Amino acid sequence: MPNAKVKNFLHLHFLVFIAGFTAILGELITIKAISLVWYRMVIAFILIFIYIKIAKVNLKIDLKSVLRLSIAGIIIALHWITFFGSIDEANISIALAMFSTGAFFASIIEPIIYKRAIIGYEIVFGILVITGVFIITQSELKYLTGIILGISSAFLSSLFAVLNGSFLKKHTATVISFYEFISGVTFISLYLLFFGEGFTVEFFNLSHLDFGYLFILASICTAYAFIASVYIMKTISPYTVVLTYNLEPVYGIILALILFPEKEKMTNSFYYGAIIIIGVVFLNAILKNKRKLKRKYT
Repeated sequence: MPNAKVKNFLHLHFLVFIAGFTAILGELITIKAISLVWYRMVIAFILIFIYIKIAKVNLKIDLKSVLRLSIAGIIIALHWITFFGSIDEANISIALAMFSTGAFFASIIEPIIYKRAIIGYEIVFGILVITGVFIITQSELKYLTGIILGISSAFLSSLFAVLNGSFLKKHTATVISFYEFISGVTFISLYLLFFGEGFTVEFFNLSHLDFGYLFILASICTAYAFIASVYIMKTISPYTVVLTYNLEPVYGIILALILFPEKEKMTNSFYYGAIIIIGVVFLNAILKNKRKLKRKYT
């Protein structure tokens, strides 16, 4: 495997670790999920805009592309809201484990977006991942609302990842991020104004600790990770990206166990499920590599 490809895969796993740490920050931040995502996207948007000004990135794109990126921005906003909502309604373990179902959704969504045939083993791997998730969560059905929110988050994340893969054919990661974030912020702002609590004094009354965690979430876990993950899909397929992100619950739950030992107690079921998920990730990488080598030499 070429050296550049190895670097991209290592970079991808670093981003997955960051994604797992996002759940930790979601537990530490005390404000509600919708407000949290609004702050996250606003701060990240400001940071990306500063980078755009410094790097003198050209933001001019056609109206059709703006509309498509705006829809994707709303999808990622809803993904984050349901993800943090799942943590609020259940815990980190449930939210991250449910996120793993994204591989199954990706195996269905990607062929539709890219108009290609469904590869048999992608469906099998998706089902295996769901089996792993079931083993992890079989004794946690009391968190039904959190489980539903987590699965919804996984579907939205998979849809978003596949759409972004198609956008990269025309636009850079920075341009994509700019329009998606501004549309996401606008969407949440309108919701808060017409259906939510609005922008009251209490809404902006953040503790220093919450602001610090939000800044880490918006800068490292969002602005940097967002652009980097989009860029990685230039060389790695969206399905592989989504499937590799199934390591997120492993990284995240291990971190949660270390930081919140009294809240995150692991059972044997978790380890059985985690082994299945990790095994699927490695099998996918091996099979994808074999398919590429076969096409190269035939």
